[in-house]
Amino acid sequence: MDDDTRTARWERRAGTPLAVASLLFLVSYGVRILGEGLPGPVLDLSLAVLYGSWALFVVDYVVRWRLSGEGPGFVHRHWLDSLVVVLPLLRPVRIVRVYDAMQDRRQEEPRLPLQARVMLYAGLASTLLGLSAALAVYHYEHNAPDASIRTFGDALWWAVSTLATVGYGDVVPVTPMGRLVAVILMGCGLALLGAVTGSFSSYLMQRFARAGDDVGPPGR
Repeated sequence: MDDDTRTARWERRAGTPLAVASLLFLVSYGVRILGEGLPGPVLDLSLAVLYGSWALFVVDYVVRWRLSGEGPGFVHRHWLDSLVVVLPLLRPVRIVRVYDAMQDRRQEEPRLPLQARVMLYAGLASTLLGLSAALAVYHYEHNAPDASIRTFGDALWWAVSTLATVGYGDVVPVTPMGRLVAVILMGCGLALLGAVTGSFSSYLMQRFARAGDDVGPPGR
């Protein structure tokens, strides 16, 4: 299908620039949140990078929508991409796709096994998602009345315990936006944990099956 080919070609070309934009977005957002004492020009530059990166995300979404030929159905069929445009802090997670782009350019090199790739993607996604959530929660919580998340260190600890589905409860968000970030992080944490667990279990099953084949049936 021509539309599919054009969409795939666009994603290959735009993958690396968008990954760089995702990192720049995360860094500039971090500067805006954590760099309260920085000079005004630095904060203005970070804000410009923030909106510039967001504009690239919107352009990418619109181009892929047009190339798909799906019309309005593209929004709900690609609901995660639609959500990323509304909540661009989730965008840095997509940097894990750079690995596939690099492997496509080096087809002579062996790719990682599927299970290893899933665990690698989940690890990178968890790191970036946790950092994004920590920044967002710190932004909304640290000046809120009765807040228990007062420092960025508190926010990082909360993000790690939430992603690990432990939830000690020593620090919790109290604002509506902070709790919304918590709900998103909980859902993503469960999905990533399930992906890692399932991939590792599949890897072990394959190893056991190969070991059984090597042993062969017992002799008479």
